[in-house]
Amino acid sequence: MSTTLELESTLTDRYQTTVPAGVRRVLKLGKRDKLRYVVQADGKVLLTRAEEEDDQILGKFLVFLARDLEAHPEHLQGVDAGFAARVKALVRGVEVDLDAPLSPADE
Repeated sequence: MSTTLELESTLTDRYQTTVPAGVRRVLKLGKRDKLRYVVQADGKVLLTRAEEEDDQILGKFLVFLARDLEAHPEHLQGVDAGFAARVKALVRGVEVDLDAPLSPADE
């Protein structure tokens, strides 16, 4: 026997709402996660956690690069040691936390 969980939330004047804690737990949602809404013909709406999608623009660019590399392998060049050393010098001492939230200016 399946258990049904019924929860409510209220829309604000700006049509925003808080996802109830029970729904967040079931969908394993965290801050900044995306939601997907599927509106069915009968008016019911399914709410699910949106899976990370590939960036469509980046994906098209990568396809372009792959085709170009396949068509013109003679254009490939290695990175020389001097260039690699300059890159390392530029980023020396720079620490990046990929899990850190973006600042409001970077949003």
